[in-house]
Amino acid sequence: MNDFLINNILWFKAFHVIFMVAWFAGIFYLPRLFVNHAETSSVEVAQQLKGMEKRLLYFITPFAVLTILLGLMLIFAYGRAWFVAAKWLHIKLTLVVFLLVYHGYCFKLVNVFQQNKNTRSGKFYRIFNEIPVLVLFVIIILAYVKPLFT
Repeated sequence: MNDFLINNILWFKAFHVIFMVAWFAGIFYLPRLFVNHAETSSVEVAQQLKGMEKRLLYFITPFAVLTILLGLMLIFAYGRAWFVAAKWLHIKLTLVVFLLVYHGYCFKLVNVFQQNKNTRSGKFYRIFNEIPVLVLFVIIILAYVKPLFT
């Protein structure tokens, strides 16, 4: 199995990035829907947004799972010694755990909107929307530049 992983590592990296991009596309768009939902006074628009939010969250969740699974496969393929030495990766994984918590919190927010119990402003969701953008910048820099860790 380990030979299979090592021989196909570039394919696993490519699909890891593909699924990550798909996940982030949704994680960037979902809070924009929350902004619109928080700011609308139209019942019809709110109903439409409820459907869009729920469908989008359930659509992107498998991309999050596949991103994580492929990332774990890459760690396994590179081996324990590499994992221990790759300090940048430990920071990246901490940020990924944070993103998973963020993703999970989006389920709570979708439920809050579904029940018409939102009390937060559009401004809150605009700020909430910036969090994954900033985390993504740091993750990309860690993964490709590995600053201060070479």
